[in-house]
Parts: sequence; structure tokens; C-alpha cells
Amino acid sequence: MTKTTIGIIGTGVVGERIINQALNNEHYEIAAIFDTNEQRTKELQEKYNVNTTNDLQALLNLRPDWVYIGTPPVSHASLTQEVAKHGLHILSEKPLAHDASDGEVMVQVAQQSNVKTAMHFPLMYGAAVHQFKKELASDMGDIMRIELHTYFPEWPRKWQQNPWIASREQGGFIREIFPHYLQLTHHLFGDIDITVHETTYPQNEALCESGVSALAKTMSGIPMVINGLAGIGQEERIDYKVFGTNKTVTLRNWSQVFTAKAYEAEVEVIATEMPETMLDACRKTLLGENAFIVPFEEGLKVQRWIDELLK
Repeated sequence: MTKTTIGIIGTGVVGERIINQALNNEHYEIAAIFDTNEQRTKELQEKYNVNTTNDLQALLNLRPDWVYIGTPPVSHASLTQEVAKHGLHILSEKPLAHDASDGEVMVQVAQQSNVKTAMHFPLMYGAAVHQFKKELASDMGDIMRIELHTYFPEWPRKWQQNPWIASREQGGFIREIFPHYLQLTHHLFGDIDITVHETTYPQNEALCESGVSALAKTMSGIPMVINGLAGIGQEERIDYKVFGTNKTVTLRNWSQVFTAKAYEAEVEVIATEMPETMLDACRKTLLGENAFIVPFEEGLKVQRWIDELLK
């Protein structure tokens, strides 16, 4: 069977994860990896024995089936325009863009060029979210509230140090962490309306937010609490909770699922099924098969909520 080819733009921490996913997928072949950093591409070529280039056009001229954009958000719109010009399908890192205005350009360009789009929301392809959804479908009673709580002892995190991740222009946990959980909320409950919020920033105008508190509602009227804080005396913790009249389900730190009932301690539920991977879903989409992907249009909705919280 013919392999699906992918070109990779951007070689940061997440970009290298995509490289490894493609190399470990028997249905994929990496056409080339592009980065402007010659030392970095040389390092990756030697490490993985893959084709690398410092010339974007050289990558696009190879005409891979998908092109992954894994660069800082401010560059996503211009790169999308360039990739779409070649009629290539686009897989973008989250958030979709620098802001909703750029995101609208990306959606429009992709539609006009008739190319398929997908967003890299790895949370949605994990076993934990698969289990989380199963728990929500079983004996929840009425859904009373959704809550997202994110706490970071420092931002950026130690493993994610780079020039832009702490910047007010492109970085911050609202852009980096919240898209995953806002997209999950949209997947489970539909659109939300952020009714009130307060976002705090340090005096240094170059630095990203340090905290945010917000209230929102789904279109069906379920209240949502959104809370984030960085630079505190606590270990990192991310809890996404759905409260029902019969039980509460928590997705903790990306990969753990807990359930709790009244007057009982929470119990961890071990996920036993692994859903298909994002790359497999992208491949199936090209083959005309049913698959779960998050298109740019959905990414744009998430981008608008992010923009609102950053105000």
C-alpha cells in the first residue's frame, strides 16, 4: 500500500514528536524536514537519517500529502498561504494562529485552495480522553458544571524554554494549554460564551500573562469555570472536571482519569483502549474514510475564545 507522505516545518520539541510519530507509523514516510536553523536540521538528519532542507520551496516541491506547521503562532498564517498555494493539505500546530484575524485568513485560504486541514490536538487522540468520554456517558445524571484549573510553578516550564514561549506576543499558558481543553469542551458540549473574565499580566510588557479567571456557559446553559495561575508554590497540576448530580469525572494532568461520588473518595480509572492516532486519522481522511480530525474551522472557534481571554 502506498505510504502517506508528510513534510515537517519547524523542529522544536513538539515538531520532533511529530517526526517520531511519523517514523514509527508504518503507513507514513517523511518527505523532508524544514527549518531555517542549519545546525538543527543537520542534527536531525544525522539522528533520524531523514531528508532535511533549509529551503521551504524545496520541501513544498516534493509535494508531500500533508505539511505539518510547527512554528511559533505568528508564522502560521503566512506558511498556510504558501503551502495552500501548492495545493497541499495542512496539519497545523495549536493554537491555530497568532489571533483570530490570522485564523480567518487560514480558513479562507484553505477553503479557496480546496485543501484539507487538521489541527494537532494530541489530547483528543489519547487513551485518557477516550476513557473520559466513556465515563461521561455512564450514570452522570444532570451535568451541573464544567471546570478547568491549571497551575504552574513557573512559566515557561523547564522543558519548554525558548525565545517566544514566555512572550506576551505569542506565548503564555492561555495560548499553549487552554486550546486543548477549550477544544475538548467544544467536542463534548458545543460552543461556549465567555461571560466575564480577568487576566493579569506582569509589569514587564514583554512577558505573558500570570493568571486568569473566567466564567463561561455552553449554549445549553451549563456553567463553566476557567482558572489559571503561574509562578506559585505548588507542583504543576491541570484538572478538567465535569460535575454531574450522580458523579464527577476528572481528567488530570493530561493522562489520568478519576471518578468520584458523594461521600466517596475519588478513584482512578485506568484507560484500556487506545484510539487511532492523529496521523492515522489524517491518512484515513485522504482515503475518504471516516476519521476524527479537528479542521481549521473548529480551530478558529478555539482561537476566538483564546483571544477573548487574553484581553
